[in-house]
Amino acid sequence: MAGISTHILNASLGQPAQKVLVKLLQQVDQDYILLDQQFTDADGRIKTFNIEIFVQGNYQLIFEVAAYFQALNTETFYPRVWIDFKVMDIQQHYHVPLLISPFSYSTYRGS
Repeated sequence: MAGISTHILNASLGQPAQKVLVKLLQQVDQDYILLDQQFTDADGRIKTFNIEIFVQGNYQLIFEVAAYFQALNTETFYPRVWIDFKVMDIQQHYHVPLLISPFSYSTYRGS
């Protein structure tokens, strides 16, 4: 099924990051508009974002990780992680995982 999904793994604990607010935005002209926002589930996932019309273009995922780390009583260098990516084929599914730790993060295009 085409669309966008994500999940977050806390690499320092080897556990999913639960209850992290993630915002999905789409570029329209020079601005970005909010399409959807959800909290990650118990497995650290958002299985699908609610997108009315899925089109080619530039998108952003914004992961609000400060509150997550604060709930763990852990200091973090990155209060928020922004990932910019491009949708080229609306027939495909775009899975964008995030690996976080208090002082680093990485991402890749998943499946």
